Amino acid sequence: MMFGYATDTQITHVQRLWLYAFCAAVMLFLIVPCAIVVPMSFSNASYLEFPPRIWGTRWYHAYFSSDEWRAATSVSVRVALSSTVVAVVTGTAAAYALRAIESRWTRWMRTVLMLPMMVPLILVAIGTFFVYVRADLNNTIIGLVIAHTMLALPFVIISVNGGLETYDANQELVARSLGASRLKAFFGVTLPQIKLSIYAAIFFAFMTSFDEVVVALFISGGDNATLTRLMFEDIRDQLDPTITAISTLLISISVGSLLLLQWIGARRRGRFAKPV
Repeated sequence: MMFGYATDTQITHVQRLWLYAFCAAVMLFLIVPCAIVVPMSFSNASYLEFPPRIWGTRWYHAYFSSDEWRAATSVSVRVALSSTVVAVVTGTAAAYALRAIESRWTRWMRTVLMLPMMVPLILVAIGTFFVYVRADLNNTIIGLVIAHTMLALPFVIISVNGGLETYDANQELVARSLGASRLKAFFGVTLPQIKLSIYAAIFFAFMTSFDEVVVALFISGGDNATLTRLMFEDIRDQLDPTITAISTLLISISVGSLLLLQWIGARRRGRFAKPV
């Protein structure tokens, strides 16, 4: 209700106006920069311009025709795909183990696995750089994959743990009582139940790696420079409008992936909601 109370504990919409206004301000703060970058990417001007006076796809052509930009994109995609596979497999196993094992050390292990999310990223980058100097992993693909896997692992564990909180564990116990091994019971019974959480983990792991820039600034370079590192250097050195086209493509990938995830979830929920 807008003004009246239905119950003694109900809060009306009028009393929540401050909350609505705050949420709207936050959404504007997040959306407006994207809304400005997208039209700027379709400007044919030789400098950043908003609103564009001459519309065109000049900077998209500049991006796709540049060997340097395409090479950096290839590095980012390969690193993101590799780190996603490693993080999802490792994080799923860790989340399952932490839930299955009853021990006083479980909480501490969970905290350790969450550290990459809690520690300031600049400290992670500096520490990783000095470790990689000794291990000769700076400016290598495998070094990037290891670092990005570490950063993505907490998101995977949180996503998978959310699925494990709601799945029916009794079905797995029944499968194991009928002779299935724990591994076979997991893949045959548990995994289908938490499939949506796995999809979310894949999305978060991929985007964590693909969008990461701070650690990449310290440990990537040369032929193995990531797209985000190259964008940062471009902004710092010359502010090439090509970055607006790249930013728009990144926004499109993020939004498209999220919408796809929502669509898969809606279809899955709709399928299970149908009466038998």
